[in-house]
Amino acid sequence: MSANTHDHSHHHDHGHAHGDDHHHDSGEDHGSFKSYMIGFILSVILTAIPFWLVMGDVIENRTTTVLIIMIFGVIQVFVHMIYFLHMNTKSQGGWIFMSLLFTLVVVMITLVGSLWVMYNMNKNMMPPMTMEQMRNMP
Repeated sequence: MSANTHDHSHHHDHGHAHGDDHHHDSGEDHGSFKSYMIGFILSVILTAIPFWLVMGDVIENRTTTVLIIMIFGVIQVFVHMIYFLHMNTKSQGGWIFMSLLFTLVVVMITLVGSLWVMYNMNKNMMPPMTMEQMRNMP
């Protein structure tokens, strides 16, 4: 045995009250390599599919393509919140779940507001162009 070996049988008292065991039983999941890899793979898939839809011109209707991309974006936000930020209904006494709902509201306001602004700017500022004119733009 070396001199650096520690005896782990002694009691660690760091000044916390007896019922204050917030380090282990708070419902927090600090993730594992497997959960990070699942989150990473899902993120790549949720990015690659909308990219393929746009670059491959898979769906003729632009509105449908935009809606599908928005759905994939919202799903990706939840993947990031669950697999990378470790949010669930048990951690922090439910406050994390409330922040999840708040995030959903903010994402919807941002997405809908951005599309509304872009639509109005396109409608009010751009001269009418045919598809052929758009293809020939520099």
